[in-house]
Amino acid sequence: MKNLLHRLLNSRFWTLAMKEVQQILRDKKLLFLLVFPPTIQLLLYGLILNPDVQYLKLGIVDQAQVAASRELVAALTENEVFVADRYSPSQQALGERVRQGDITVGVVFPPEFNRQLSQDKPAEIQVLVDGVDANTAGIASGYLTQIVQQFNRQLRDRAVLPLVDPKITFLYNPGLISSWFFVPAMMGVVLTLIGSLVSSAALIREKDTGTLEQLLMTPASAAEILLAKVVPLFALLLGDALLALGVAHAVFGVPLRGSFLLFLGLSGLYVFVGIGIGMLLATLCQNQQQVMLTSFFINMPLIQLSGAIAPIESMPAFFRYLSLLNPLRHYVAILRAVLLRGVGLEVIWPNAIALLVFATVLGAISTNQFRHQVS
Repeated sequence: MKNLLHRLLNSRFWTLAMKEVQQILRDKKLLFLLVFPPTIQLLLYGLILNPDVQYLKLGIVDQAQVAASRELVAALTENEVFVADRYSPSQQALGERVRQGDITVGVVFPPEFNRQLSQDKPAEIQVLVDGVDANTAGIASGYLTQIVQQFNRQLRDRAVLPLVDPKITFLYNPGLISSWFFVPAMMGVVLTLIGSLVSSAALIREKDTGTLEQLLMTPASAAEILLAKVVPLFALLLGDALLALGVAHAVFGVPLRGSFLLFLGLSGLYVFVGIGIGMLLATLCQNQQQVMLTSFFINMPLIQLSGAIAPIESMPAFFRYLSLLNPLRHYVAILRAVLLRGVGLEVIWPNAIALLVFATVLGAISTNQFRHQVS
């Protein structure tokens, strides 16, 4: 054992290993990237990837206007699984709010609700559940059914039949196909990863090979050099968005219920966001290794805070508000709204404006950084 240890300490492997350790310890940026990002991501995973569903927005149409309907609403919102958003005047208005993604569950109390209860007859209530997120929809319907069953036991201990009979309808994903919820989100995730990595690699490669200095010696201006890099990348990444849409439809059966041109235009806008992130990474990093590590540190929180993996509603309040600063959250919301709900720009315009702001800001910052390096 001692001979083996002695040979190890005097081997070339040990010398090379110690040299690598010394280089790592001298590289403060690398130490930061090796320690800080995994810690933050572990905390984010622990806080955000919560299987429990809470704070689901509950819309209500109360045509009965009796104490029993108000008590049932109070029972639904007591444990904070559902949060009463506001009352709607009609079932049609409630359905439109589900379509726009404003609420997750809608409950309709018919006018004869109290009369049926007083006659010990099952009183039906209509329940509309947004089935775009199949996992959340299934959990929400299970919670609602349990709460109604408990309400029935409190309402009539002697009744044989349940007095409140919920009729649940799943909208936009009646089969509760999980892939219809996750695949549009993964389309956004893939476009984020490819857009940031490919665009940063295209620029950092010029630094590594020294060809950027050669380009600067040509009559072309810095703006022309940058534009010549962005345009082919934009066409390539937009082609990736179309390819992802084709795979989602052909393999997973994800429908396109909205406008194809709207999908294409907003996907192109998000491509500019991805290119802006990649260009900014390339101007801040010195080599491919730094780009890869830094992009991992940036892209993982973007994915975790986007609602692609876990519903936004299940996150702590701080992260729910923080996710508003995440461009991927807005793009995922756009994809699910256009592909599954079939809504138009009149509904998703806040998300579209957010993408426009992100694309403009990131493009301006990365262009300024590039010109600064060129000068």
